[in-house]
Amino acid sequence: MAKHSERLKLEVVQRYLSGEAGHRVLAAEYGVAQELLRRWIAAYRVHGKAGLEGTRLGKRYSAEFKLDLLRRAECEKLSNTKAAMLFDVRGGGAMVALWRRQYDEGGPQALHPKPRGCPPKNMPTPKPTPAAPEKTEDKRSLEELREENEQLRTEVAYLKKLEALVRANRQAALKGRKPSSN
Repeated sequence: MAKHSERLKLEVVQRYLSGEAGHRVLAAEYGVAQELLRRWIAAYRVHGKAGLEGTRLGKRYSAEFKLDLLRRAECEKLSNTKAAMLFDVRGGGAMVALWRRQYDEGGPQALHPKPRGCPPKNMPTPKPTPAAPEKTEDKRSLEELREENEQLRTEVAYLKKLEALVRANRQAALKGRKPSSN
């Protein structure tokens, strides 16, 4: 992402506000995106020259600040971008959207800044592997197990046959034929 000097930003904004040229012309002339130019203009209108100052990387906002911003945005039905502009949040609307999501998921306490250098809380923690279940002694004889297995196979075969019969009846009904009575 290209950085632009405050002097350049101020020059472009002043040319726009003087009516000398529009967004499209100025954006093309200075090689910046029109949306970026619009943000500079809006920031200048709200905060003056201070709105064009370089980004404050690493700026930390208090939970109270975030909560005030969210309440005012809700009260006045402000978009995330407008709220960010009014409160001079350098992360823009995306930062406000993040705060809103944090608040919705975790309430006011979720807005407190996290200590730097700590892993995020949503990072999965390794789960302990469950101990192998103890083997239980099966007291049934081999013959009983074979009989149960044969009974289960019979049930499965019956259900498959029933499903095939139902399917055949449905297809026959769709074609207007008399269903089979097997």
